[in-house]
Amino acid sequence: MHPKKFALWLFIVTVVMIFAAFTSAHIVRQADGDWLIYDLPTMLWYTSAIILLSSVFMQWAYMAAKKDKLEQVKLALAITTVLGILFLVGQVKAWGQLVDNNIYFNGNPAGSFLYVFTFVHALHLVSGVIYLIYMLISSYKYKVHAKNMLNMEMCSTWWHFLGGLWIYLFIFLLLNH
Repeated sequence: MHPKKFALWLFIVTVVMIFAAFTSAHIVRQADGDWLIYDLPTMLWYTSAIILLSSVFMQWAYMAAKKDKLEQVKLALAITTVLGILFLVGQVKAWGQLVDNNIYFNGNPAGSFLYVFTFVHALHLVSGVIYLIYMLISSYKYKVHAKNMLNMEMCSTWWHFLGGLWIYLFIFLLLNH
């Protein structure tokens, strides 16, 4: 395994452990009582669809790069990047919906956990968007092709992981809010 891929997988394991700790803490704290029952912001449904769609376009970019279809790589990476940014904008709008429903970061721990989950995930997603922008620029410099797939593989792995992590968090929140 390439050392950079190994480092990426170590980082992914670290992120998994962070969110495992967060979700465990959520379950333990919820069992203590005085837990605010609330509806999840409807925007989270839209952002979930956006992140799933972005994975489809990321996979298209990856497959196109393997076949040296550079125009498709550029288009698919651009769409993935835009969808990643839309996801982040949607998360901010979801926080606005929380505030509109009187659910704040401080106060009841139920709301605090939701803000922490979405904020920490958003921070990781920002790194994914930056990586996508780097890959998009690289594709315009003809540095993304079948004989140079390391960064494309790593970007694809990271992006799909972030999408999968969000779906896990969303389902967890649906079942435990």
